[in-house]
Amino acid sequence: MNSVKRTFVSLIAIAALSGLAAAAEMKKEIGPGEGQLNIVAWPGYIERGESDKNYDWVTEFEKKTGCKVNVKTAGTSDEMVALMNEGGFDLVTASGDASLRLISGKRVQPINTDLIPSWKTVDERLQNAPWFTVEGVHYGVPYQWGPNVLAYNTTVFKEPPKSWSVVFEEQNLPDGQSNKGRVQAFDGPIYIADAALYLMKHKPELGIKDPYELNEDQYKAALELLRAQRKLVGRYWHDAFIQVDDFKNEGVAASSSWPFQVNMLIADKQPIASTFPEEGATGWADTTMMHSEASNPNCAYMWLEHSLSPKLQGDLAAWFGSVPAVPAACTGNALLTDAGCETNGFGNFDKIHFWRTPVAKCASQSAGCVPYYRWVSDYIAVLGGR
Repeated sequence: MNSVKRTFVSLIAIAALSGLAAAAEMKKEIGPGEGQLNIVAWPGYIERGESDKNYDWVTEFEKKTGCKVNVKTAGTSDEMVALMNEGGFDLVTASGDASLRLISGKRVQPINTDLIPSWKTVDERLQNAPWFTVEGVHYGVPYQWGPNVLAYNTTVFKEPPKSWSVVFEEQNLPDGQSNKGRVQAFDGPIYIADAALYLMKHKPELGIKDPYELNEDQYKAALELLRAQRKLVGRYWHDAFIQVDDFKNEGVAASSSWPFQVNMLIADKQPIASTFPEEGATGWADTTMMHSEASNPNCAYMWLEHSLSPKLQGDLAAWFGSVPAVPAACTGNALLTDAGCETNGFGNFDKIHFWRTPVAKCASQSAGCVPYYRWVSDYIAVLGGR
């Protein structure tokens, strides 16, 4: 199913988030493993050494628990929601623009943190984060977090671009050529927030206080910016590996990206770097959540504990370019190095506008905000040139 079709399927899961799911009965003890575990994850999040033998946090888990790990990768949050609605999965590494939808749709279950000894090691900034904690109930375990960076070709930009304008406004780049057809944008409705964040800096008269809480006029301005950007974009990306190939072979000069792609390109000795522009950045704080009808809950709880081990957290942060949910992972990891967390943005937490689901009843707009279902349909129209 392609990304647009999955986006439509995900609309089924979008309910009024004021009526969040009541807490179901939480698991009280962990029994023997069921023999397998099925996870929906972002690319690069569940590695068993197949891409690089140094990055493997699955093999040891399987040997220790007898739970064989099966992974289905997804390129957008809407795809993850659709897959969880279809069922057959135990866990999902959900970003903040999916997690409340999964909770309100009763697709995930409350987590008993007493069954996860390493819970106490989770970064205090994440332990009660509103994108997975509802009325004091935790619906998952924090996994990793980080910014959506501006990736750029260093042969085009001798100095890091200072602004997201290089992907939003038609202009000649430092190599003297137009950016038209040489930039990319994210293929997901949540990207409307990136446009809103840009407008917060460049059109302050709009009064945008939060890129996920937009009134009608602010939302209209964001869509206008995205329609203009449509003439510049060579490809809307959601597959990390295709974007890597595009930077290598298709002349992409700049794009929103994840540190994962940037790290892969740098490792391949490509002329690519990334920056955190002056407008700030959107970002993701991902939570491992358990399906409400998980077939393998014991293996799932075993994985939730394993996912917080400092070794896994540090190795994953080094591989993906993300920040661990466990601060202890920031020291003593050979792959990440002691400078890795700061390099990946540990100190930027308060500067990142983390993905979350836009809702009609919002804090910053007395008249209400444009809800997510409209973001979905309107962004599909933008991609279609309307």
